[in-house]
Amino acid sequence: MPHKPMPVPKELQTPLRFNFHLRAVASFVLGWGCVAAVHAQDNRYVLTSGLYSQSGGDTAGSLGWDVNLRQISERGNLWFAWYRSPDQDVSQPRVGWDNTFNASRWRLTPSLQVASNQFVGGSLSVETGESWFAGAGLGRTNLHPYVNLNFDPNDAWMASGGYRWSSLNSLSFQVVRDNRANPDQQHVHALYRTPLSNGHRLTVDVLAKSGLVQDQFTRRTGLSVTYDWSEFFTRVAYDPIINFTPQTMWRVSMGTRF
Repeated sequence: MPHKPMPVPKELQTPLRFNFHLRAVASFVLGWGCVAAVHAQDNRYVLTSGLYSQSGGDTAGSLGWDVNLRQISERGNLWFAWYRSPDQDVSQPRVGWDNTFNASRWRLTPSLQVASNQFVGGSLSVETGESWFAGAGLGRTNLHPYVNLNFDPNDAWMASGGYRWSSLNSLSFQVVRDNRANPDQQHVHALYRTPLSNGHRLTVDVLAKSGLVQDQFTRRTGLSVTYDWSEFFTRVAYDPIINFTPQTMWRVSMGTRF
């Protein structure tokens, strides 16, 4: 609930979870969309495990695995995670915190993340509006090596907006653009969340990516689909030019709330 990843090349070069927009705009939870449900069902923990498969370009294919445990309380969301890729000889534990504070008509969401390799990152976003809403934010890191499993630019600005029919039904758009190391890199998300029968939920995130890949300006489209049951959820994502490298990544995640 940052910019080149997987291969130590870039996922380990630009850090920070910068998806705070999904927290403030769409109740983010380790994969978009479960925090609100967790509170509603009085669950206090979310456990997620993900498999990351990367291939293409001039780099050999690789597999990575991540485990993330999130605790939800009135003091905010505290999470612990560990990523491991034997193919890349990469292993990194990390810990983070975020929370949302209400101030009149405004909602402020700060976040902090610390990892091995002396990495430190943080972000701050602000949102206003109820049915119609808009937000903006900024993320910063110390640029130390970090396994970024958020995949959006980290040291970047963000702008978002959309419409919320209910806490579980919304359509939002978000622009995340690097404003530090790689100012040509930009992600545009179109995120739709809707409740289904029997308490199930569906989240679809269409991603338009643009930026330099090996000194050539490139545009690609990615897609992430999350399906929620009452206590479990699963997500499948297709992400081309992952973190602006020539490689493509498929991600499969499964999780549970308790």
